[in-house]
Amino acid sequence: MPVRSMTGFAQVKGAATQREAASAVAFTLSLKSVNHRFLDLHLRLPSDTDSLEMKIRRALKERLARGHIEVTLTLEQPNGVQMAMNRPLVEAYVGAFRAAAREFGITGEPDLNAVFRLPGALGGATQVDAETLEAPVLAALESAIARLNEMRAEEGRGIERELRDRIGRLRSATGEIEKFRAAVLKANFERLQSRLRELLATQIDQDRLMQEAAIAAERTDIQEEIARMNTHLDHFLGLVSSDGEIGKKLDFLLQEMNRETNTLLSKTSGLVAEAMRITELGLQMKSEVEKLREQVQNLE
Repeated sequence: MPVRSMTGFAQVKGAATQREAASAVAFTLSLKSVNHRFLDLHLRLPSDTDSLEMKIRRALKERLARGHIEVTLTLEQPNGVQMAMNRPLVEAYVGAFRAAAREFGITGEPDLNAVFRLPGALGGATQVDAETLEAPVLAALESAIARLNEMRAEEGRGIERELRDRIGRLRSATGEIEKFRAAVLKANFERLQSRLRELLATQIDQDRLMQEAAIAAERTDIQEEIARMNTHLDHFLGLVSSDGEIGKKLDFLLQEMNRETNTLLSKTSGLVAEAMRITELGLQMKSEVEKLREQVQNLE
């Protein structure tokens, strides 16, 4: 499966043949997907379609892993259909509105546009039972999901190209910093020697002094951070080339890369000569990691 974005849109039109009528009822099924940490489904369907809703949810969960998914199913009104007001419902609403207005001393009249948007306020609208809708809508859903994933995959290919390009820049910056390792070790050693000379002038256990010096030298070596960064970069590219849900895994790796970059900067702070270039490279790396995270947030 290619890298997929969580952003996409698909719309499919279809028709459902009514059992007791020769005509078919046309419908439009739309899917809209945006970023979300999990799979978040929001369905807007005609009334009395609970069974159909469950099957739509099941199909979406089988084909999609992450994203805020909005599903809208609308039935199209055939020509010549006469609209009729549901008088008891509208009358009850208007009566309740006016009673509340009198009780709270509010002036005004109910908005009929709002009233007629109430479920069941208008009769004569297209009515199709759920069983009649089920087969054509589920078939349309399969087509809509395929189109949605096609759009998500197309955007994912663009994101993948950018990810690989930025990972290449991180690799290059890491390699350049590695070239300064010898200079970093030398500068830290000289700084340590200066500190040791100060300590030797005082009364201190020599063995303990040498032990502390060895620990300090090890703590200032940047080789471990460089090795881990390269490992993270390899793992990142491996995930990009793999199947399945990768967005969360890539985001975790980028957090680790940011941590290694911070450690590299802390170990090389205060050094002269190469310090400016190392700091520049480190800040570039942090910028690349942040831009990578922005893109990864959109991956399934």
